Amino acid sequence: MAGPLDLSLIEGPIPVTATVVAALALAYLAIRRNRTWWTRVLPVVVSVCALVVTGATLVVDHVWKPWPEPLPPVLAVWSGAVLVASALAVLRLRSGRWYGRVLGVVLAAAVAAGGLVAANAYFGQYPNTRAVLDVFRNDRVDLDAAAPPPTDVVEVPAGKRLADVWRRPAGLPDRGTVSEVTIPGALQARPAWVYLPPAYHATPRPRLPVVVLMAGQPGSPRDWFDGGRLADNLDAYARGHDGLAPVVVVADQLGKATANPLCLDSALGRAETYLARDVPAWIERRLTVDERREAWTVAGFSHGATCSVQLAVRASDVYGNFIALAPQGEPTLGTRQETVKAAFGGDEAAFTRVNPLDILAGGRFPGTAGVIVAGRDDGTYRQADAAVFEACRKAGMDVLWNELPNGHDWNLARQGLFGSLPWLAARTGLVG
Repeated sequence: MAGPLDLSLIEGPIPVTATVVAALALAYLAIRRNRTWWTRVLPVVVSVCALVVTGATLVVDHVWKPWPEPLPPVLAVWSGAVLVASALAVLRLRSGRWYGRVLGVVLAAAVAAGGLVAANAYFGQYPNTRAVLDVFRNDRVDLDAAAPPPTDVVEVPAGKRLADVWRRPAGLPDRGTVSEVTIPGALQARPAWVYLPPAYHATPRPRLPVVVLMAGQPGSPRDWFDGGRLADNLDAYARGHDGLAPVVVVADQLGKATANPLCLDSALGRAETYLARDVPAWIERRLTVDERREAWTVAGFSHGATCSVQLAVRASDVYGNFIALAPQGEPTLGTRQETVKAAFGGDEAAFTRVNPLDILAGGRFPGTAGVIVAGRDDGTYRQADAAVFEACRKAGMDVLWNELPNGHDWNLARQGLFGSLPWLAARTGLVG
């Protein structure tokens, strides 16, 4: 049953209340019965804070450029509001009674809290308070303990699906397990997060389909368990299917949060080799999975979605399926020129040889199936998503289009991935 911890932090009364409280707090801090305050102090504070935020935004977007997209305006506006509130609270510390000074700090904190709630609502990172509290909870288990070698496996006759021969054993847990493990290889990657569904812990153990999943950039594998609510949603799916769900390995395609090796083998790193060879080899060696190509899916959100399209094209011998949740039109560091210069020393032909849209234009992939999920309100990538879909369709892929009423956020990622589970289960032979 839903409780207070399940109230939405994205829509409804909580974000509205936080915004109203922040606005009132900022107004209270800004108002004083002093002519000098209105003609000199407040205009200077607001102007300086606006210049600081504008300068910082320009540095991030045009100098540092840790990711291709510009900072969203909502972050700049709220950053400015928090900076103004903090400056006004500091000015209050220099005069007035002690309780007035304390009140100023409290009001500045209220503006900051409003900014955090607004940013979270924009990105959809934490859908409710329970998701926020989960950040401080460590329920991961050691993979060796969660996934010892099987003593027996379920055999599926030719022409059958796993669900046709699988029977839920007594005592099977209702929840799967989550483990953190380092997968060695060509990329110096951060630890992957591995979800094993309830059925994986049965004896005999079924050979389950695999999803290699990736988050966006900036980001980390953990994002799919915080913002993506991966374990909760897969546990819910498993409860409706006698404990069956895919094995999911959330791999790191970046190396660090703000890095971008483009999921390619280039001067920026050997991310493609890692994701196309090292990660699959580790999975087959370490986990009990269905090794048929049709049972392997590569998926991701945003940057991870771009990677999933790349791997569906560049490693089609490994991944028979893909789910791309708001992909970019091509791997990018901002512009084609910047990307080619950084990754291939200016060699445009080298980039063209590995760019998925260029490969799709000259090749055929009739044995690959995929889903492309786009946000109706995604002003940055909606057109690129449509172009990727059309390129895949023309290359002979069995590809589906799913447009959701979202922007480029975790609301789209959650709904897009878990809305694709029935398709995935049928495609991989998990259930009918």
